[in-house]
Amino acid sequence: MGGFAIGTTEFAAMSLEPDLARGLAIDAPTAGHVISAYAAGVVVGAPILAVLSARMARRTLLIGLMILFALGNGLSALAPDYHWMLAFRFLSGLPHGAYFGIAALVAASLVPEAKRTVAVGRIMLGLTLATVIGVPLAQMLGQWLNWRWVFGVVAMLALVTALLVSIAAPRDRPDHGATIRRELAALGKPQVWLTLAIGAIGFGGMFAVYTYLAATLTAVTGASQAMIPLVLGVFGLGMTMGNIVVPRFADRALMPTAGGLLLWSAAMLALYPLAAGNIWLVMIDVFAIGLGGALGTVLQTRLMDVAGEGQGLAAALNHSAFNTANAIGPWAGGLAIAHGLGWTSTGYVGSGLALGGFLVWIIAMRTARGTLDTTVDRRQRAAASH
Repeated sequence: MGGFAIGTTEFAAMSLEPDLARGLAIDAPTAGHVISAYAAGVVVGAPILAVLSARMARRTLLIGLMILFALGNGLSALAPDYHWMLAFRFLSGLPHGAYFGIAALVAASLVPEAKRTVAVGRIMLGLTLATVIGVPLAQMLGQWLNWRWVFGVVAMLALVTALLVSIAAPRDRPDHGATIRRELAALGKPQVWLTLAIGAIGFGGMFAVYTYLAATLTAVTGASQAMIPLVLGVFGLGMTMGNIVVPRFADRALMPTAGGLLLWSAAMLALYPLAAGNIWLVMIDVFAIGLGGALGTVLQTRLMDVAGEGQGLAAALNHSAFNTANAIGPWAGGLAIAHGLGWTSTGYVGSGLALGGFLVWIIAMRTARGTLDTTVDRRQRAAASH
């Protein structure tokens, strides 16, 4: 439920950009700053909240983060002008990364070690289902009533999440031994930075295509306006299926699965320009690209293995890395389009970014040999075999 609320407000804001512009009396490029403000909140809030809340019980922290998320979205629904909207969207983004990171740690703690990635994948299902169900419903609600209602409904979903967490999450004790220095120790581990770099670069390829998908469908595929939400839904369905199926392989061979996903994404993104001319082929390819979205879940588990005692910070930073990818991908794809390479050039740009992530993966694998990380991988294989 929490992931669904977060995914809906993040992705729906993109589709509601024209309505935001009209409602706040600003032009479309300026309305894009509202979306950027949320992303900035994610990047800033994830590490800060994770470090400052290290001594809190995880159940209490999850409830508090969802209440903060509800407050930010509720205020967004009431924003009187553009400048207040920027502030409220930034506030809404602050708990995003910390919530997912802590929720992933709680989920992993409830299952045997050999099923951690499956548990994390189920946490992420809310986010992927938001792209299939939440965004279209938000679009309909915005057209039927007003864009402000979308943020209001998200705020209500966040409060429901806080209630559900208070009922269902295990009652854990605060870690009184936790310190800011202990959390920050994770930043001294090269494998943490390499894992974050894999996500920030490798995942950017998917965003390079997704950002310009609607325009490509119109200009290249010749699809009708009615088909665009369907194709976007197919992409979300691919992400959902990826988070259901891929974690089962990752729990048997974590880093090989990550490498395989990067190569899969590179291949499917490279096929995108060839498939874009036919609506059925592009739907199949977009679904396949969506499957690669499971990379986020796999890297979340990897960070648990390499972060040492700085679990909360590393888990939250995963979402800062993917919001960095959300900035790199559209920027690189936009450069290709602006230089006259065409809408479909985003596929080649995306494929290059996925291969860039794979290059970092190779470095991570080579530098991990003979270190504690190799022991971690052996322990995972033994647990999976057992």
